[in-house]
Amino acid sequence: MQKTIKLLTVILSICIGQFVFGQSKSKESEYYKIVDVPIPNDVKLEVGGLALTDDDKLGVSTRRGEVWLINNPYSQNPEYKLFAQGLHEALGLGYKNNGFYLSQRGELTRLEDKNGDNEADVYKTIFSWPLSGNYHDYSYGPKFTKNGDMIVTLNLSWLGGGKSTVRWRGWMLKISPEGNVTPIATGLRSPAGFAINPEGDFFYTENQGDWVGSGRMTHLAMGDFAGHPEGLKWSDDPLSPLTLKPDDIKDNSGMTLYEYAKKEKELKAPAIWFPHTILGISTSDILYDTTNGKFGPFEGQQFVGDQGHSKIMRVYMEKVNGVYQGAAFPFVEGFSSGILRMIWGSDNSMFVGMTSRGWASTGKKEFGLQRLVWTGKTPFEIKTMKAQADGFELEFTKPVSKQQAEDISNYKMKTFTYKYHKTYGSPIIDQQNAMIHKAELSDDGLTVKITVHGMRLGFIHQLEIPKLKAKTGETLLHKKAYYTLNEVPGGELKSMQMEIKKSGKKIEQPKRITTMPHEWGEAGADQKVVLGTIPGLKYDTEEITINRNSKIEFTLNNNDDMIHNVVITKQGKETPLKVGELALNLGLEGPDLNYVPFSDLVIAHSGTVGPEDSETIYFTAPSKPGEYWIVCTFPGHSFTMRTKLIVK
Repeated sequence: MQKTIKLLTVILSICIGQFVFGQSKSKESEYYKIVDVPIPNDVKLEVGGLALTDDDKLGVSTRRGEVWLINNPYSQNPEYKLFAQGLHEALGLGYKNNGFYLSQRGELTRLEDKNGDNEADVYKTIFSWPLSGNYHDYSYGPKFTKNGDMIVTLNLSWLGGGKSTVRWRGWMLKISPEGNVTPIATGLRSPAGFAINPEGDFFYTENQGDWVGSGRMTHLAMGDFAGHPEGLKWSDDPLSPLTLKPDDIKDNSGMTLYEYAKKEKELKAPAIWFPHTILGISTSDILYDTTNGKFGPFEGQQFVGDQGHSKIMRVYMEKVNGVYQGAAFPFVEGFSSGILRMIWGSDNSMFVGMTSRGWASTGKKEFGLQRLVWTGKTPFEIKTMKAQADGFELEFTKPVSKQQAEDISNYKMKTFTYKYHKTYGSPIIDQQNAMIHKAELSDDGLTVKITVHGMRLGFIHQLEIPKLKAKTGETLLHKKAYYTLNEVPGGELKSMQMEIKKSGKKIEQPKRITTMPHEWGEAGADQKVVLGTIPGLKYDTEEITINRNSKIEFTLNNNDDMIHNVVITKQGKETPLKVGELALNLGLEGPDLNYVPFSDLVIAHSGTVGPEDSETIYFTAPSKPGEYWIVCTFPGHSFTMRTKLIVK
């Protein structure tokens, strides 16, 4: 992998500061309650897919190759029946025409129960695709179109980066019940979540990685290219709707995906960006609110799961000049494991299926099945955020006072974006402040039009409203929104542009020393330490011993497929967690600081180190003997990615 300097974050991170997390969860639970669906002790329900049968039984496919049928899934006494087994990591599930459909690693399969005993009698291959044997060859789906065709997506392999080693890896495919395949789009890297909206349009979610600066959601139409060039190697297939070739995509470091899409017509810019570590770190399923108001005030909007942060975001989507775009909001966090799948129950509650084995998550359980239930109380939230040529129109779920709503000091906005390049992930780039010039409230008190100076096409607009109150006295349950601005009504941006003065000042981190100190002389280091990484957010060594006051040359070899760092912290069992919380709270400033806070708890640290890269740092061991800690401080890694440092 290429050298990585100041990379943003990782595919999987698993922590939210406990204090902040506890507060958020408590407030959210007034409106949306998380309810466990009990799982028998002898069932390893690592959820890969969820689907309801016609008689309201819940089908659950698992990463262990099973399909379970759950009777009375809404009760605290559900009945589990093993419907099918011997499958190959089923990461999707659908139900149609009295049978289940699922994607295994190498095929789309139909399961049928012929004799009515709630066990599959027929395992029928609808369509198969080749496998490379690589562990990253995940396959997802299906989702059904209105005419009964099925949509599946295929993950890229991981071989020093995303690779399409066998045909159709990195593609979205449409497959008929008869097994006829139609490739739709490519450029996908890790497309675990996708959905079809009521108009029949396809959307998929993507996880940060090579060519992917941050999590995002993209609208895919026939012949679209979503950004990762590996799948383009199959564009010479007669079935391919694209003519673009891998060599047509150049690593123009510094150019954004939005900019590149202006020069390459088949490239599709995201409709929604999910800022990495701020709105999750590994986006998963998409679920449209089709409950007609029976799940709260967000009818027609999208809920998007996040596997690493064990939470759900909310998305308001609009179509401007024929282009999808919109705003992402926090919604509910605190689920028991990593969210992969979500579906509606017949009672308009949301079933949430989870797994975390190998994909560590905030929720500490290895797997889980829960329901999200609306309590009937309406939270005070930004309901919608709509783009205007010179600002945004904000609709709230409850009326606000005129004095509060028109006080422009209540609103703050920043704009930023990500690089489009081969390197794994991206730092936040070109961050600028925008200015709220005016705020006007509608007569009903529900809608505020804010006029903004400094809007920019192709950028994420972070809106923060920390103090605004509803007439009932409540502050917003979630105070930030993130709008991805690709178009404005009328096609011409009329927002006044601000003069931005950039100092170009480099942030100094004195505890990151990457050159051997001159005072060490020719003798150099007293001890050389090498620490590696292994999958599952772990270092490859659990304990390292050094001598007090010794000169240490410390090398981090990152042979994982994620980004990591090392931070040497002071003594104390809770110190790694405290430093991890401080790193999380850095927000948009985190990338420039390598996710290392300025804290007396930090002794020394590296920068961010990308997959298959390394960095060497130099420090002097503490003079006080005892147990210290080496920890990765990407938001959340501190929970599991630790090595004990014994100073003798």
